[in-house]
Amino acid sequence: MEEARVLARLDRIDALDREGAPPGELLAELRGLLREAEWWAREHRKAGDSQATNDNEEVVERLRTALVRDIIGM
Repeated sequence: MEEARVLARLDRIDALDREGAPPGELLAELRGLLREAEWWAREHRKAGDSQATNDNEEVVERLRTALVRDIIGM
């Protein structure tokens, strides 16, 4: 996951939130971010980078938790 791409997506999410975008739009961006994070974690796992893999998997899990929390409105 390229840092610039992640930061751009986070900026879009922030902008959508500030503009009062419908929840569906925000969730679509969050899902996209999660997909990118999952792909990145898989690529690092394939490369054998164990520390990055552990860190990436933690980030992916945190994104999943946040997404689920937002979907069910906790």
